[in-house]
Amino acid sequence: MKTYAIFNPYANNKTGEESAKKLNEILAGEDITYVDITSISDYKAFFADKTDDKVIVCGGDGTLNRFVNDTKDVDVHNIYLFAAGNGNDFLNDVAPGVTEPVLIDEYIKNLPTVYVNGEERLFINGIGYGIDGYCCEVADEIKKTSDKPINYTSIAIKGLLGKFKTRNAKITVDGVTHEFKNAWLAPAMNGRFYGGGMMIAPMQDRKHNENLSVVCLYCKSKLKTLMVFPSIFKGEHIKHKEMISIFSGKEITVEFDKPTALQIDGETVLGVMKYEARSYVCAKDKAEV
Repeated sequence: MKTYAIFNPYANNKTGEESAKKLNEILAGEDITYVDITSISDYKAFFADKTDDKVIVCGGDGTLNRFVNDTKDVDVHNIYLFAAGNGNDFLNDVAPGVTEPVLIDEYIKNLPTVYVNGEERLFINGIGYGIDGYCCEVADEIKKTSDKPINYTSIAIKGLLGKFKTRNAKITVDGVTHEFKNAWLAPAMNGRFYGGGMMIAPMQDRKHNENLSVVCLYCKSKLKTLMVFPSIFKGEHIKHKEMISIFSGKEITVEFDKPTALQIDGETVLGVMKYEARSYVCAKDKAEV
């Protein structure tokens, strides 16, 4: 059995290859072949002769998202993930504190889908829509002129204080519609974490993902929102039922009254009015109709 490590050179502030090669020490004694993810144009061909081999994806949530979408029509197994990115919410959810590669076969099958701006994609953790998407939009602009680590918390605080304007939101879950004014965010979640450690959906269980969770934070007061916002990192925001609503369902549609940036496992999509998220069960049922 051979070991292949697929790395993203742009991960972890463009140190993806260097971060991946820490495996030489962690897996001392294994003969590791490193492969740049940008060099793989045909995954069916890549996996054709690797039936019994170990493949380690090195990177963060964005790299894993790219991998599962690029291999959605390929029979892959014996896949591991090694944390070598800026955002590692997936591993924080399934294997907190583990530093060696983690076998992820059971987590990359039967994934939910999101349909936005005419395109459909699989997602691992969640769909951020609102100030979370705004933070990714601002971060992308900063990355164009700087290689320094991004302070997402600082961006979020500035957004809460006035840079980001709330929206009116319409959220439909399995055919039932709920409307909210002064919505700050409305993500659909397959896992518990997003945004670099924010436990936005503490009750979501990705192992039994027949349902997704959608969380809406809405409040007219900027000060109260700013006070409650830090509690998201521990999942304690759900205590504030006067400004937090959580729904669970197989088919979720979220609409805002003004175009807003959206993020899919950390990857930004600009100018979104609506997104549709479907659990694997729902997506499968529709495909079979």
